[in-house]
Amino acid sequence: MTSGTIRVLIADDQMMVRQGFTVLLNAEPGIEVVGQAVDGADAVAQAAQLAPDVVLMDIRMPGTSGIEATRLLAEPADSTVKVLVLTTFDLDEYVYEALRAGASGFLLKDASAEELAHAVRVVASGDALLSPHITKRLIAEFSRLTATPRTPLKNRIGDLTERETEVLALIANGLSNAEIATRLVVAEQTVKTHVSRILVKLGLRDRTQAAVYAYDTGLVRPAGH
Repeated sequence: MTSGTIRVLIADDQMMVRQGFTVLLNAEPGIEVVGQAVDGADAVAQAAQLAPDVVLMDIRMPGTSGIEATRLLAEPADSTVKVLVLTTFDLDEYVYEALRAGASGFLLKDASAEELAHAVRVVASGDALLSPHITKRLIAEFSRLTATPRTPLKNRIGDLTERETEVLALIANGLSNAEIATRLVVAEQTVKTHVSRILVKLGLRDRTQAAVYAYDTGLVRPAGH
């Protein structure tokens, strides 16, 4: 982020949505909309040129979908851009696929200006799950639809210490660092250290991806399983 300013790219096939979000975000201190993309392919191309910190990505777009565009943006090992997917309802089956593709969270299109700005800041920081209770519910709901845990991923769990595995499970259950610290009776800074090591060891970008990983590997099971 340049001088602390969060650079945002908005990708949506509806011009009114792009313009509306641009006006709302540009009115927020420390946030600047640097571009607007009309579809997934345009978003990937503009991201390469503009180097935004966060991409607001509509899931359902003609041509290259938001899911595929998210995958392309998250794929490079040195990628730092965070994707916040936009959806019209919170249990959209495509949202979970977008999270698996590398999105850092999701936001309803009817979110208020305050919710929008908060979401962008949270995703840019990578410090916490976006709307933990909603994200947790969505991941749990749609992980039921996935196949059996992927072995290559499951094997990497062995790289974690017992405490790190415990912290990962708590992250997947939507707990904040402070809540995890209370649960484990340790300092919050200790939890932050564990989280950082988990992300490095598993090659993950943020807490949201850690939660998805925990469900994908079967470390955490959806309610009722």
